[in-house]
Amino acid sequence: MRLDDKPTLLVVDDEPANLQVLKNILAGTYRLLFAKDGQRALALAATEEPDLILLDVMMPDQSGYDVCRELKLKESTRHIPVIFVTALTGENEEALGFELGAVDYIPKPVRPAIVRARVKTHLSLVRVDELKSTRLSIVQRLGRAAEYRDNETGLHVIRMSRYAQILALAAGFSEHQAEEILHAAPMHDIGKIGIPDAILQKPGKLTPDEWQVMQRHTEIGAEIIGTPDSSLMRIAKDIALYHHERWDGSGYPTGLTGNAIPVAARIVAIADVFDALTSERPYKSAWPVEQATQLIHEESGKHFDPNLVEVFFQCLPKLLEVKEQWREPEFA
Repeated sequence: MRLDDKPTLLVVDDEPANLQVLKNILAGTYRLLFAKDGQRALALAATEEPDLILLDVMMPDQSGYDVCRELKLKESTRHIPVIFVTALTGENEEALGFELGAVDYIPKPVRPAIVRARVKTHLSLVRVDELKSTRLSIVQRLGRAAEYRDNETGLHVIRMSRYAQILALAAGFSEHQAEEILHAAPMHDIGKIGIPDAILQKPGKLTPDEWQVMQRHTEIGAEIIGTPDSSLMRIAKDIALYHHERWDGSGYPTGLTGNAIPVAARIVAIADVFDALTSERPYKSAWPVEQATQLIHEESGKHFDPNLVEVFFQCLPKLLEVKEQWREPEFA
């Protein structure tokens, strides 16, 4: 939806009188496009990218169902919400329309108040989806930006976030909750943006003073995320601030212990360490998987939540599939 324009609606009906009725209802508030047949509707949908389509069902040659089916098969048009405007309002017809991907039905003869309300509602949902997508894209890109400062490939955030999603699902999280962890995990090291290059990219061991500066990246990350206004960003802040806490209280920045550490941060801690250990870098060789998993086993109840360590080993085959799919390039 263009911010500087009226939302665009595509109205499709083979009866000119019906098009005129909808024009009278919607003109002035929206930019309107009209089509009298399925082929014209598909062509306009592809070239004009309307924000919503009002689609008749009973049309010659191609029915509205046929048109909707084709719209949902094409990458460029599948996201456009379709509202059927039809006299066919039986349960079977409605079920078929929803199965094909329609978002609503408006019965004929149309009532102006209902048309305006349904159109407004679904355009609002489109806007919400766009905002969610934009925010998610920003979160992912910021995570990659931080990663590129000390990792040449940027693949670490992809692998570890997918590991975290797999662990969350196996630990009993819902699909929605696990997906939020997937999308929040790339922000785990966003605070490294605030760490000087001389420390972040130092090839040797850090001095105690330098290590204190490096540890600040957790708090800087939380400061960057700020006051969360959504569950996704609350999880991202928890992960950024607490993913270096340890189950036994020896971690940083606050020395939390056990279940006091947010569970998303405990999950990401395992995913982060496993990927760091098993990934090759210009300054180190990758550990064999057997060596890395042995360390995670030894750190159960010390660094890591012992229950999540059990989950980790249950999920190991799936984690290795992700590792293979997003394999690092070999360094010369």
